[in-house]
Amino acid sequence: MELSSVGFTHQGGTREHNEDAWRAWPEAGLWLVVDGMGGHSAGDVASRIICDTVGRDLAYHGAAAYDIERLEQSLQAANEAVRDYGAQALGGGTLGATLVALQIRDGRYRVLWAGDSRCYRLRSQHLEQLSRDHSQVNDLIRAGMLSPDNARGHPMAHVVTRALGVEPRVELERAEGQARPGDLFMLCSDGVSDEFEDQELHGFLANSSLQDASDAILYSALVNKCSDNITCLLVKAEMSGYHSRAIREERDPDATIPVRVPQKTTQG
Repeated sequence: MELSSVGFTHQGGTREHNEDAWRAWPEAGLWLVVDGMGGHSAGDVASRIICDTVGRDLAYHGAAAYDIERLEQSLQAANEAVRDYGAQALGGGTLGATLVALQIRDGRYRVLWAGDSRCYRLRSQHLEQLSRDHSQVNDLIRAGMLSPDNARGHPMAHVVTRALGVEPRVELERAEGQARPGDLFMLCSDGVSDEFEDQELHGFLANSSLQDASDAILYSALVNKCSDNITCLLVKAEMSGYHSRAIREERDPDATIPVRVPQKTTQG
């Protein structure tokens, strides 16, 4: 099975700095999106500490030995490092980050996450959210106290219940299953998932190349002046021997990118 990926991160339409980050280690079949919290010089530092810790540990152990268990150990070490930075550099100030990671090896996918950064999978034209938000709003939905239709825009929409750097040990959740040729995985920060409904994400992903889909998500968010940092990683599993990059090194000049634009309203 061949794996290809593209990604972007951007400060968004209104923010002055970017606290998000993403990393890809294709030799280990590993991809990571991190969404920092704590403001400038804090959230972005938390994201960098987490990415650097994973990268350093992967280099030390080697790609072949770096499985999901090793990744969890790295993330626990990153959790401690973020807390240490807050204690030493910020006088006990709090910083942290949500994250979502995807590893694909030996025909299986494994998702590891904390907070409301998400993983979706498009399979046979069906888009499914594989992760489950660790947030107060999602807790209210699960308790039957709030309907999913009323969750978007809720006053507590951005209150997360798990994140790296907050507690001495972070509780990571995991999902896994069989990876199939044709599966398309999307990792994203909440800046993307808050900006688009599921049917819009499906429209971006269903009939586009990886690069065109990535461009469409980025451009649409910026055209609509998204209010948060936006980060997205797309990972596609394909039959062995099919190399989309080798076949199509440059984007087709006739490709159509389905950018979403604001709808104008007419007032009488």
